[in-house]
Amino acid sequence: MAELKKERTQVQDVDRSLYDFRNEEKDVYRVDAGLTPDIVKQISREKNDPEWMTELRLKSLEIYNRLSIPDWGPPIDELDMDHIVTYVRPNTKMSAKWSEVPADIKDTFEKLGIPQAERESLAGVGAQYDSELVYHNVKEEVAAQGVVYTDLESAMHGPYEEMIRSHFMHLVPPSDHKFAALHGAVWSGGSFVYVPPHVNVEIPLQSYFRLNAPGAGQFEHTLIIVDEGASLHFIEGCSAPKYNVANLHAGCVELYVGKNAKLRYSTIENWSKNMYNLNTKRAIVEEGGVMEWVSGSFGSHTSYLYPMTILKGKGSRMEFTGITFAGRGQNLDTGAKVVHQGADTSSYINTKSISKDGGVSTFRSAVTIQKNAKNSKAAVSCQSLMLDVISRSDTIPAMDVRTCDADVGHEARIGRISDDAVFYLMSRGISEEDARAMIVSGFADNVSKELPLEYAMEMNNLIRLEMKGSIG
Repeated sequence: MAELKKERTQVQDVDRSLYDFRNEEKDVYRVDAGLTPDIVKQISREKNDPEWMTELRLKSLEIYNRLSIPDWGPPIDELDMDHIVTYVRPNTKMSAKWSEVPADIKDTFEKLGIPQAERESLAGVGAQYDSELVYHNVKEEVAAQGVVYTDLESAMHGPYEEMIRSHFMHLVPPSDHKFAALHGAVWSGGSFVYVPPHVNVEIPLQSYFRLNAPGAGQFEHTLIIVDEGASLHFIEGCSAPKYNVANLHAGCVELYVGKNAKLRYSTIENWSKNMYNLNTKRAIVEEGGVMEWVSGSFGSHTSYLYPMTILKGKGSRMEFTGITFAGRGQNLDTGAKVVHQGADTSSYINTKSISKDGGVSTFRSAVTIQKNAKNSKAAVSCQSLMLDVISRSDTIPAMDVRTCDADVGHEARIGRISDDAVFYLMSRGISEEDARAMIVSGFADNVSKELPLEYAMEMNNLIRLEMKGSIG
């Protein structure tokens, strides 16, 4: 560990000059590494925050300094906030025209397929580069329905400020855990979505987050409100290049699903393996509402990721479908949580994990059924596939049931690829490598079939690259 810290410090010292905001020849603005009240105030000034947001940031910093590192999940002692830059801004303003995005940034997103996906299958796109959104656009026919899809910071200075103020970090308060407090202090970028009552957004919206600066953190905040009887599919994509220095992602997602509304939130994460992914996602669902999560996690050195749903209203429902792939040097601690508050609520958590080359995959589920949640149903299914004898997979379920009038179940299975299945495919002319990749893709089919076609293809390609050890 000492060697890792030494290497990180050396690389940080080299990279620091690349992002020195005092040098006008550089193409980014950045605050100093570390976390102090002055840095938080500096970020707030850069964002032109209203007074209430500045106060929230500083209060969050106080909470951060009081709280200890969470005692769940893999150790993250080597993550040193003194060497993490919390704000890096490209030298460009957000644009609604793709042609106005700077060439180097545009090239990055074009390689990721963002403009093509927008043309073919999306109602709107937001693209964030480091700490700032550089592109945001929504189709005219969607905007004509009254749908609001914009960057969160702009929305705070318009007619939606009070709506944001009454929802921002209410589902995930800074006191929730240390990294929620960190997020509240230094958050930057992200999206605000509001879908008016009874509006059905037929094609998805998407935000894509790219952390490109070494030794930096990304702290975007996504706030989505789907009003009564409305529906939306929102897709989130994440990626970063690999550096020999720790990067940090501590974003926050808050989702509000109204009465008889429906929200599907899909995530494909391909963080690099120097990333610490300490993300917090939470949804609250009113009477008759439906919350669906679809999650694919294929990167990061260490992950803490447990999307949570609060089934507040009577007859509300939740479904979580996820896949995690832990390769060499990865320790991915993921899962899902659900709290049944209303009567006649139901939840289904269905996850699959894959471990390879010594990767560690841990699944945690937490199901709470409160005493008023009578006639509720909850089911948890976890399947793990280990591709060698040096990898590890653990399942840690927790269930807290406070009423006798509930139906709760949990199942877990763990196994390896069948040699007979590999032999069968090889006998049909398929190489052993491709045969194993096909079997793993089939194992992940429950997630890929829930995604739009191009994203399912991307996920299957990531699985093949992981099988070949080609992802940094």
